[in-house]
Amino acid sequence: MSKKRLYLFDIDGTLITSGGAGETSYREAVGKFCGSLAPLEGLNFAGNTDTGLARSVLMAAGKEATQEAIMALHDTYLGILADRIHRHQGSLLPGIILLLDQLKERPDCVLALLTGNLAAGAEVKLTHYGVWHYFDFGAYADDHHERNQLGPVAAARAFEEHGEEFPPDRIYVIGDTPRDIECGKAFGAVTVAVATGKYSKGELASHRPDFLFDDFSDPDAVMTAIAPKEQ
Repeated sequence: MSKKRLYLFDIDGTLITSGGAGETSYREAVGKFCGSLAPLEGLNFAGNTDTGLARSVLMAAGKEATQEAIMALHDTYLGILADRIHRHQGSLLPGIILLLDQLKERPDCVLALLTGNLAAGAEVKLTHYGVWHYFDFGAYADDHHERNQLGPVAAARAFEEHGEEFPPDRIYVIGDTPRDIECGKAFGAVTVAVATGKYSKGELASHRPDFLFDDFSDPDAVMTAIAPKEQ
């Protein structure tokens, strides 16, 4: 078993806000692909996966959610996102660079992504905001349409990358939605919630994460809580 810790970061609302570029691009793609935005009615983007959204959208539009149809919708979305990301006023969220720097410099800490974004979409967003290089691997919407299935994918990928097995109590799932908390709990990981997205601290607290922060503006305090140095 590894003595390292694995930190799995969500993207939207946790690392960055894209200023609406992601959701707006997806809505525009659905409008082009389906001819209407009606299939999006009632769908919650926060904490969902792009593939989960695609399946729901296609079924709501009366289309078969084949792999080909999903890929075609995603291709439309990614093309729009690559253009829109430069036209929206997004930003890195408080303390993120300092927190990532502190984690990255520690040999006992491994950084990766666990996100509902497609891998290509994650790269577009995080490259634009200058933090893609912090993450050597991840689990993405390409891997499964259900977010709760992504934790084991990330753990397996960590084993492939580092040749060590990370036990669940040394894996930290970090996100801003109840779905992130649920995802971490689904495979026994430590859950870290941050109220920098669409959910308040109180709403997140009701889902009982192991750690809960207003934001990461005090990275030293975050490190003390979730990355204590071991003797």
